Amino acid sequence: MAYWLLKTEPGAYSFDDLLRDKGTCWDGVRNYQARNNLSRMKQGDRCVIYHSVGPKEAVGVAKVTKTAYPDPTSADAKWLAVDIVPEERFAFPVSLATMKAHPVLAGMALVRQSRLSVCPVTSDEFEALVSLANIARPSNRI
Repeated sequence: MAYWLLKTEPGAYSFDDLLRDKGTCWDGVRNYQARNNLSRMKQGDRCVIYHSVGPKEAVGVAKVTKTAYPDPTSADAKWLAVDIVPEERFAFPVSLATMKAHPVLAGMALVRQSRLSVCPVTSDEFEALVSLANIARPSNRI
């Protein structure tokens, strides 16, 4: 299993929207490096959902349910999408400032390449985010 971070503007599509919809096609990515990351996603991989506008913070976890396929919002088959479903809402969102100050998270791709919308996350980074967010409580399970 691999881990990823998916950035979204909450005004366009928020984690609450993902919860309401019970899943979505993660489309509209138009950056080559982000597209290459989408192509590496496998069914069962877990994704941290990060709101990139307003309070910049990681807010929850989703799971990949369908691997990369041509993005239905593009006429060009080189652009890809994946399907995801919500898995867990963070009890306490993890801010970008907290990530930058954390010894494990300070080296995250999100911190180093802030404009990249789909980034890999190491298992140590994922576990640190989960720990900070305190999502281990059963009441946060979806």
